[in-house]
Amino acid sequence: MKNKYERLYKKAKNIMEDKTPLKKDCGLLCDKACCKGDRETGMLLFPYEQTTLDVIEKDGVRLCVCDGKCERSSRPLSCMIFPFFPYVTQEGRIRVIPDIRGGSICPVVRNFADVRLDRRFLRRVKKIGRLLSEDEECRVFLEGISREMDVYFSLLDK
Repeated sequence: MKNKYERLYKKAKNIMEDKTPLKKDCGLLCDKACCKGDRETGMLLFPYEQTTLDVIEKDGVRLCVCDGKCERSSRPLSCMIFPFFPYVTQEGRIRVIPDIRGGSICPVVRNFADVRLDRRFLRRVKKIGRLLSEDEECRVFLEGISREMDVYFSLLDK
């Protein structure tokens, strides 16, 4: 099973390449805020995703933590697609939406309507979502995060 997921995530990372949400380095907007984690916060790992970076388990969830310096190629998939997420609709379609969990640190999420995004980046996140949704465990993971986002959105509507 390990090799199956290594191949899956390698394929997903190859799809993403070095694309970022903007046509320029988006870290210039926020002084790379998303790379300034600590030992208590981090990025979610997808099912069976392996990393050479440090991993902690918090509240039953595996998170990759770092000191803000890593080889870009070794980043977890969540880092590569941040601040967007391949959201699974109730009908089972993949939509790319801003990851609300990043709103506190990411100006791209906070100013989403005013930011000129790189459409190639968004298309690649969607392609990765479709690829991952072909795997049952990854699809359950994507759907779980999507339903958590639904709850958050419903709270915002009140």
